[in-house]
Amino acid sequence: MNVGLIIIGAILVLVIVTIANGVKIVPQGFEYVIMRLGKYHATLTPGLNLIIPYIDTIAAKVTRKDISLDIPSQEVITRDNAVIITNAIAFINIHTPHKAIFGIDFYEHATRNLIMTNLRAIIGQMDLDDALSSREQIKLKLIQAIANDLEDWGLTVKSVEIQDIKPSTTMQDSMERQAAAERIRRAAITEAEGEKQAAILTAEGQKQKAILEAEGHLEASRRDAEARIVLANATKDALALVQQGLGNEQLPALYLLGEKYIATLQELSTSDNAKIVVLPADLPAALQGMFGLKVVK
Repeated sequence: MNVGLIIIGAILVLVIVTIANGVKIVPQGFEYVIMRLGKYHATLTPGLNLIIPYIDTIAAKVTRKDISLDIPSQEVITRDNAVIITNAIAFINIHTPHKAIFGIDFYEHATRNLIMTNLRAIIGQMDLDDALSSREQIKLKLIQAIANDLEDWGLTVKSVEIQDIKPSTTMQDSMERQAAAERIRRAAITEAEGEKQAAILTAEGQKQKAILEAEGHLEASRRDAEARIVLANATKDALALVQQGLGNEQLPALYLLGEKYIATLQELSTSDNAKIVVLPADLPAALQGMFGLKVVK
C-alpha cells in the first residue's frame, strides 16, 4: 500500500514538473531564447507559451527594454597631443535576442569596449579646441561608427551622450596660463590700437589746422593785395586830380613835393639808425629831376 502511494506520488510530481517545464509565462518587457537539443529553436514573446519539456530549454531571458550603459572615463590624446578625459552613456535596445546571446559573448561588455575604442579614435582625429566644443559632432560620428557592429549583434544604438569632456589637470593649468597670456596680449593690442587712433586723430587735427591757417594766410594775402591795388588806384586818381588842378603850374607842385621831402628827411634824421643825412645842393632841381618836371627859368 505504501509503495503504491509512493509510486503514485512520484508520477504525480513528475506530471506537475513536466507541465511546469512545458508551460512558460513570459512577463512583459522580456523575451526567452529557447534551445532545442543544444540548438537555437525559438524566441518566446510575452504571455503564455508552450515548449517541449526536457527537450526545449531556456538559454537566456532577455529584456526588450532600453538598456543604459555607463561608459567609464578614459584619457584620450587629441591630434595636437593634448590629453583630455571623457566619459559617456549609451542607450541600446536588443531587437534580435538570439543574436545578442549567440552572436557575442557578454554583449554589454563588448558594447562598452566598442564605444570606448571608437571614441578614442574620433577624438584622436580632432584638435583640442574642436574636441571641447563639438560634442554633437562627436556623438553623431560615434553612432555611425558603432551602428553596423551592434546590428550584427542584434542590438540597436538609440543614443550616445557625451557626459563629460575636459582637459586633464596638467592641460587645464597650461590652458589657464595660455588664456592669461592671451588676455595680456589682447590688452596690449587694444592699448596700441588706442594710441594709434589717438595719433591719427591728432595728425588729422594738425592737418586741418594747417589747412585752415594756410587758407587764412592766403585770404589775408589776397585782401592785402586787393588793398594795395585799391590804394595804388586811389593814389593814381589823386595824382591825376592834382595834375588836373595844377595844369602847367610847377611851382605849387614843387612846393608840396619839397615839403614832403623835407619831412621825410627830418624823420630819417631822428631815427636811431640814421647817421648822416645828405641834402642836395639844388633841392628844386633835384625834385624836378625826380619827378620829370621841366626847370622853369
